[in-house]
Amino acid sequence: QVQLVESGGDLVQVGGSLKLSCAASRSIYNIGAMGWYRQAPGKQRELVAGVTRSGSTVYADSVKDRFTISRDNAKNTVFLQMNTLKPEDTAVYYCNALAPEKQTSWGHGTPVTVSS
Repeated sequence: QVQLVESGGDLVQVGGSLKLSCAASRSIYNIGAMGWYRQAPGKQRELVAGVTRSGSTVYADSVKDRFTISRDNAKNTVFLQMNTLKPEDTAVYYCNALAPEKQTSWGHGTPVTVSS
């Protein structure tokens, strides 16, 4: 089973930027489309952004024009560049496959806290 390790989360002020990374233990090209998800305290996990093998992307309305997802298939890594951060972006961020049938066990995630 693929293992996913997220990193890059931190405490940042409103308007700041962070870049998250997700390292996979096996080929993400074989997995297919990958996504970043987040779970805020007391809320359900939600999809933030997705990227296909070829680089096509999709974003939640709440992060459109602020976040950029990308992937490096050769390094089995998925990235999430987050700009103009808002307090409502505070959450634990996870990566996994977009397709439910291809999802592996969730990693520990990486916490992002945006302070006002």
